[in-house]
Amino acid sequence: MIHTRICDPLGIEHPIVLGGMGSATSPQLVSAVCNAGGLGTLGTSGMNGAQLTSAAHAIREATDKPFGVNHLLFRIDEGTFAATLEAHPKVVAFAWAREDQDLRAWFKRVHDAGSQVMYMAGEVPEALRAVEAGADYIVAQGTEGGGHVGWMATMVIVPMIVSAVSPIPVLAAGGIADGRGFAASLALGADGVLLGTRFLAAVESPIHANLKQAIVDSDGHDTVLTEIADIARGHVWPGAMARAARNAFIERWSGREWALRQHQAEAGKACIEAARSGDADNAPLLYGQDAGLIDSVKPVAAIIADIVAEADGILRRHYVRK
Repeated sequence: MIHTRICDPLGIEHPIVLGGMGSATSPQLVSAVCNAGGLGTLGTSGMNGAQLTSAAHAIREATDKPFGVNHLLFRIDEGTFAATLEAHPKVVAFAWAREDQDLRAWFKRVHDAGSQVMYMAGEVPEALRAVEAGADYIVAQGTEGGGHVGWMATMVIVPMIVSAVSPIPVLAAGGIADGRGFAASLALGADGVLLGTRFLAAVESPIHANLKQAIVDSDGHDTVLTEIADIARGHVWPGAMARAARNAFIERWSGREWALRQHQAEAGKACIEAARSGDADNAPLLYGQDAGLIDSVKPVAAIIADIVAEADGILRRHYVRK
């Protein structure tokens, strides 16, 4: 059992959090993480208020454990955010604010509703900005992770942010998929971990089985930082690139982003359909370098149990004095 100072305030058994990965989360995945002793977090990208309310209800039908809801601040929807506060999740997580956004106002509304605030940052100044605005937890995200990331590696950014924001608890994210990464994160000063790619390749994950298998088949060397997926979907992301599989979709437009912008509507529709149909060559497949550590699709409960057992064994062998 690995119990850190974030476990009791969050009401969780294990300091393991599901990243709120937009449409790649679902009530089934969130509740599975909660029931396995971690904190499941629901991504809200593309949701309206009614959909968020329905999803929160589905989570509560499947678990009596605490859960979180994640918002991207640069594209936050007021109706969805209001529905989030009405759902009273244990945590409201945020990431990717614009420079001109007032974090304090958003965080105050969360605290006034009785929830806690978690904020993801890939740089020390952004972490400090969130702490000054009242964040209860900081997620220090390294560039090894999948999806939208910053530029510094987890091994470096985690201890930097831990030192900068102390005594605020920090969770490590980016490239963590097993007990070794969990144990290493604790050694770096983190109080827990946030996982994305490892939970994408879970039985309960909502992505197509072919996309899960692509993660399993990855050797971890086949990702690239790119704007292509965002351009195709008509997104402008503040200060981030997306780590994605270097598949046929990415290769088709690499170096031809100008042409992709000309054909954005057509390309965007095609890549969405590819993701739905499980076409791993032509879908924007966002996963981290830690895909090279994932060798099978497993139920969430097995994933968390294996990570905790491996980390506990490592810590006992190397850090417990006899």
